[in-house]
Amino acid sequence: MQVATMNVTRLCGSKSIVVVNGQFPGPTVSAREGDLVVVRVVNKAQYNMSIHWHGVRQLRSGWADGPAYITQCPIQPGQSYVYKFTITGQRGTLWWHAHISWLRATVYGPIVILPKLGVPYPFAAPYKEVPLMFGEWWKADTEAVISQALQTGGGPNVSDAFTINGLPGPLYNCSAKDTFKLKVKPGKTYMLRIINAALNDELFFSVAGHPLTIVDVDAVYIKPITVETLLITPGQTTNVLLTAKPSYPGATYYMMAAPYSTAASGTFDNTTVAGILEYEDPGSPSSAGFNKNLPVLRPTLPQINDTSFVSNYTAKLRSLATEEYPAGVPQEVDRRFFFTVGLGTHPCAVNGTCQGPTNDSRFAAAVNNVSFVLPTTALLQSHYTGMSSGVYSSNFPAVPQSPFNYTGTPPNNTNVSNGTRLVVLSYGDAVELVMQGTSILGAESHPFHLHGFNFFVVGQGFGNFDPAKDPAKYNLVDPVERNTVGVPAAGWVAIRFRADNPGWNPCIT
Repeated sequence: MQVATMNVTRLCGSKSIVVVNGQFPGPTVSAREGDLVVVRVVNKAQYNMSIHWHGVRQLRSGWADGPAYITQCPIQPGQSYVYKFTITGQRGTLWWHAHISWLRATVYGPIVILPKLGVPYPFAAPYKEVPLMFGEWWKADTEAVISQALQTGGGPNVSDAFTINGLPGPLYNCSAKDTFKLKVKPGKTYMLRIINAALNDELFFSVAGHPLTIVDVDAVYIKPITVETLLITPGQTTNVLLTAKPSYPGATYYMMAAPYSTAASGTFDNTTVAGILEYEDPGSPSSAGFNKNLPVLRPTLPQINDTSFVSNYTAKLRSLATEEYPAGVPQEVDRRFFFTVGLGTHPCAVNGTCQGPTNDSRFAAAVNNVSFVLPTTALLQSHYTGMSSGVYSSNFPAVPQSPFNYTGTPPNNTNVSNGTRLVVLSYGDAVELVMQGTSILGAESHPFHLHGFNFFVVGQGFGNFDPAKDPAKYNLVDPVERNTVGVPAAGWVAIRFRADNPGWNPCIT
């Protein structure tokens, strides 16, 4: 892979973006379960770079995970780095992206993991498989956007558009020619490998007139469910089967994605991206076999803040839990953690200009009141060389140090602490982690990604987690297995996993 800059025109204007192999989105990395994957990344851009293979377990290959300053030093301009890992016990769709600053706004691409040779899908094989990546597009330079937010402590400027496979589509200015089109044949079944590569937004997705059968999430098979609309959180993947109508329908169909958000008005990209599904016309005289003058039908998406839809949708997802693909959820737990997840504040520096919730404060994301400070030495390197003193501490709090009504009236003091603090687990520990969303500075859904592990989503709900009553409602039989989950707005989610992957594995929210 060669990382470099390229001029791209979108939304009536051109700008330079960072891309891989001259492509936006970047190339598909294809492998089979059990394959050894070796990728040499050459950095010819002006920024430091690292690549994260999102969702790959990285068993005994922690140096290849990719988060800068955690498992590796970034690849400096003019330098290269070789990522080497084996795909173990996974099949489906994952993705890769830059894992430093905001470069993943344009540096991303699909990972397609096929079953081992001779092993079929646990469903009828599709006629064709198509990656479908959702992204965000800023007219401004995204590195300038995040730099300004870090300087002022305000929320970063929201994106100007969403994209499907890098294209904004006909609902945005100057973008009719930049539209992703899925061309299908009547009666054929297509697998859409859907990936949410957006930085900030959970998205609803629907195809007009075509139900979607979900068969896989985050490279794990599930009990198939058929829906009109799905929800996908940043970092998640969803494989769906779409069966074309049995005969030529005389219409084309919008494929549309729009955000789910409970945030205050104006703090998210409230736009809609559309692609087009069009049928090959057997009677068309044109060589392409597609009629450009047909009506375009639109799907109906949920309301932007439809939390009820989101809750009902996520509750339907269940592991396949068969003899061949078991759900190995830990039945007993060795370590329990309770993490509050949300926003807080930092005081504004003396003579500083801040744009946080008040003029004298800055926004700060925090877990258990600790806002992570990125080290200047990679954590894995500092541990491996025995030179971790002053780099990190292993005393991350297992529970909030100052409990409060997490989804009620926020406390008067919203300041959070800073630190590079870690949780240390013993190999083989069965872990339960409850993540509690807070209402400080607004209740929002927070995507959570655990590097190096899959986990089972054993429970979730709204309000404050009740340790006396809520565990009785856990699903310990066939909970969905994922690597990324949304912590519900003003709610909680409980996950379980086994600590079977030695190394440094970030929890990203």
